[in-house]
Amino acid sequence: MRISGITIPDEKQLAYGLTAVFGIGLPRAKAILAELKIEETIKPTALTTDQENAIRDKVESFQIEGDLKREVSSNIKRLKDIQSYRGSRHAKKLPARGQRTKTNARTLKGAKKTMGSGRRKLEKT
Repeated sequence: MRISGITIPDEKQLAYGLTAVFGIGLPRAKAILAELKIEETIKPTALTTDQENAIRDKVESFQIEGDLKREVSSNIKRLKDIQSYRGSRHAKKLPARGQRTKTNARTLKGAKKTMGSGRRKLEKT
């Protein structure tokens, strides 16, 4: 089953498989299936053609994939252009929402190396 160019995995339950589409999370996927009265635990291979089309129409009514990515990137660009604090944090590739950076933000800064063996070498000489 394909929705807007994304293949929904056949081995996963439908509610979890729909999350492969950018902009569809688990709560939205469950809401879509509840509205269409389709069981969440069913596999995509067990769907009828009518059910597939109904899911496809419902999912494509939301802003997903390329349009959503474009809007998010334009929002970040706007923040950078007006030189807001959040925009500067995005430009520096640092956390923008008040997270602690002294100890936790190691993804971009790299892992901290310890000085473990340096002291022992000084004591021996």
